[in-house]
Amino acid sequence: MNKPALHCPICKKPAQEKFQPFCSKRCADIDLGRWFYEDYRIASPPQNEEEEKELLNSIKERLDPDPNVG
Repeated sequence: MNKPALHCPICKKPAQEKFQPFCSKRCADIDLGRWFYEDYRIASPPQNEEEEKELLNSIKERLDPDPNVG
């Protein structure tokens, strides 16, 4: 039975068995870096009220990094 042709999720070249699901170590490292820099996330609901407040403050800081400007 033939395996389906897989494509690298980073560059779309054919995946190589050695680096699956990627085509090369470079693309695998790019993907890993995206996880490290939190470009990818697995969301979960806040566990308690304190965590929810921290999450909301973090979102506000990202949207308005310097509240003293403007």
